This record gives sequence, structure tokens and C-alpha cells, in this order.
Amino acid sequence: MTPEELREAVDHGTIDTVVVGFTDHYGRTLGKRFDAAFFLETIDDGTHACDYLMTVDMEMEPVAGYAFSNWSSGFGDFHLVADLDTLRLAAWAPHTAFVLCDVERNIDHRPVGVAPRSILRRQLDAAHQAGYAPMAASELEFFLYRDTYRDAHDKGYTGLVAAGWYVEDYHLLQGARVEDYVGAARRMLRDSEVPVENSKGEAAIGQHELNIRYAPILTMADRHVVMKQAMKELADQQGVSVTFMAKPHHDQSGSSCHIHLSLWSDPGDGAVATNLFADGTGRTDEFRWFLGGWMRHLRDFMVLYAPTINSYKRYQNQSWAPTGSAWSDDNRTTGFRIVGSGPSLRIECRVPGADVNPYLAFAAALASGLDGIANQIEPPPEFNGDAYTSADIQRVPTSLREAVTVFSASESARRLLGDEVVEHYSNFYRSECDAYDSAVTDWERHRYFERI
Repeated sequence: MTPEELREAVDHGTIDTVVVGFTDHYGRTLGKRFDAAFFLETIDDGTHACDYLMTVDMEMEPVAGYAFSNWSSGFGDFHLVADLDTLRLAAWAPHTAFVLCDVERNIDHRPVGVAPRSILRRQLDAAHQAGYAPMAASELEFFLYRDTYRDAHDKGYTGLVAAGWYVEDYHLLQGARVEDYVGAARRMLRDSEVPVENSKGEAAIGQHELNIRYAPILTMADRHVVMKQAMKELADQQGVSVTFMAKPHHDQSGSSCHIHLSLWSDPGDGAVATNLFADGTGRTDEFRWFLGGWMRHLRDFMVLYAPTINSYKRYQNQSWAPTGSAWSDDNRTTGFRIVGSGPSLRIECRVPGADVNPYLAFAAALASGLDGIANQIEPPPEFNGDAYTSADIQRVPTSLREAVTVFSASESARRLLGDEVVEHYSNFYRSECDAYDSAVTDWERHRYFERI
């Protein structure tokens, strides 16, 4: 939707609200709801929000230890500037449009360096300067329940009624049973300018996947954010709930967010863009070096692919989630799976879970791959067989605490993302670990209450 189309819709009374949003560290969409006519009047001015939003935890409590903003600095404002390329009809909400924002400093309107979209933009600028146009897709899986979000909360998120009652991977019968929600989600996303490919049942009870089309990497990250927000709001409207937790149930497969990525030529001057990973005889040096860099830095950036305590519960043998960083052609036991050929050739990283912040995960992948090309980093030999059983593969970290320790100490992370980003997000992930370490869980009560 263009601003002119929005103005016409406002004049005709078909749109009266514009939702202005951005993501925090977790990938949650935060922002304001504007009267549509006022939004049009102030479209070039942007709006303000408290900069504490880049320091809060899941409960919206400010966390100590951030240089960016704190109690001593008074928690001032930052500036939200609508990226009008993301303006769209919000088909999931009546009479509503939706736009995503860049986060800028109030003083000089420079990008806030620790904002997730800013971090991806910097890596995208580096790719463009090198003559590359990155294309990406993220495959989001989710669990669907017949409980409302409020009921799920009141039940302590236990004993929920899954939308299915047996594993429904590719099952058309079970898929038909959830068309009331999943079918509505496909149509709603399509009508919100998020092009949909398909949906399917997945490898756990009540688990599904809805795939949207690949796009330029920033556009894809934006679509990912819109998709999650829209699907949650749709669930609220229908009296059901969806979760993008990486591992909702210990005895079932977790939910992934497989990242597909390829580099294309920048088609300037009307030239036709081409996939630079493929040539007439097979795969290019850029493909090989990009893969080598992505693999080399996987542990350095693991916190950006697996950002929560729960993320690491997903990495179990024979779980469809990889436990190591091997690569192979069309092998679902490895962390990196090579798929497609010719123009469709791409690298699929199977490490991220559905809880990922897409801006951060894409930024990490792009920074790693570009470093691989710049330094001609060779990947290890292709792995053949069951990667779960191999003792020769470097394993992914097994906890958020381990991953943030690697990230904070990584020279590569600091060189590629900058000290400001590493220090800021190290504080964020450590605070998440500290909150978990101080919590008393149901597991502890069940295990120790009577028998210790």
C-alpha cells in the first residue's frame, strides 16, 4: 500500500487506524495505534517512544547494565520513523493499516545501533557495497491450541487442548481440521501483502508450518514480523492460541525457523539479477566461501539463532533439530542443508528455532557469510550419513549461558557486529539467564517437594 492509497482509503472511510510498530530484542512488536488521518498529517515527522524499550525484560522491567539507556540517563525517547515500503493493509484487523519503523536517536536522527532492524540494515549495506543482493526466507513452525491465550494463562500453560491428537506431518485430514484457523491465516497474510506459498501439518501433535515466499532479506525479516503479529491477533479473535516457542513440550519435536539464504547480483541499470551461488557448471566460489563463513561463525552467533533459555531444549538427537554444524546435500540431520539447483540454489540453516528475532538471525547469517567471502573461508568436507551419531562434528552450545559466554568473548562477533552490539546483547542474554537461574520451577517442586 502506498501513502496515496492509504489517503484514498482514509477519505473513503475504509481505514481509520494505522498501527506503527518496531521490534524489541525478543522480536516482540511494540508501538502505537494512530488515527489514520493524523498519521497522514505527521507521516514525515515520525513519533517517539521511551528508549527503555531497548532495556526491558519479558515482563517490561528495565534491566540494569545497559550503556544505551538506564536510570542515570533518565530513560529518554528515541524516534520511530515509518518505513513506508512496509505500509500495508492489516487484513487481520478491521479498517486498519500497519507499518514498521526504523529506530533513530532523538539528537541527530542516526540509527539506534542496537535496534534489531538497524543491525540487519548495516549488514545489508555491506552486502550492497560488495555488489550483492541477499535473498532469504524463513520457515516458521508453530503449535496451535483450542484454548484462548487467557485460558492458557489461567491454566498455567499446562493441560492445553492441542488442535490435533496425533502426529500430523503432511496429513491432509488433520490439515483440513484446522482450516478454520490456518486457512484464515493464509488468506489474511495474502491480503496483507505477505505472499503465502502453503501450509502443512508438522512432526508433532498440533504443530503446523506456514510458508511465505522468499524475498530480499530485509523485506523477508519484515514479513516474518508481520506474520507472527497477525497470526497471534487472528488467534485472539478466534478464541484459540498459537505459540512460537522453540520447545513447548519435552516429549515432542520443537518448532524451527529454518533460514534459506542466497546471494544475487545487484541488478542496477535494468540488468537481470542472477543467483551468484550457481553457475553453468554447478556452484561458485561465493557459494562455498559464504557457507564456510556461516559455519565458521555459527557458535560465535548462536545467541542470535537461539535467543531464549527454551531454545536449547530443542537440540536433541533424532529430533529434526540439528546438534552440530555439518553441511550436506539434502540431509535433514545436518545444521546446514544445501537445496535447489541453478537459480534456486540456496543454503538452508536448520539451527534457528521459531523463537528467533529475524533481524538478528539474518544479520548474523549475512555477516558470517560475507566474512567467509572476504576471507575465502573454506567449509569442511561434506558430511554423509547420520550427523546425530558422528563424534567428529562441532556441537552447538547446549545452553543460553554457554552461548552468551562464547558470544561475549568472540573477537569475530565484535569485529563483524561491533563492540556496542556485543556488549548490549551480552547484557540482555545474561539477564535472561539470571532470571531463569533465580526462578523456582514446576520441575523442581515435582522432583523435590516430598522426596528430598
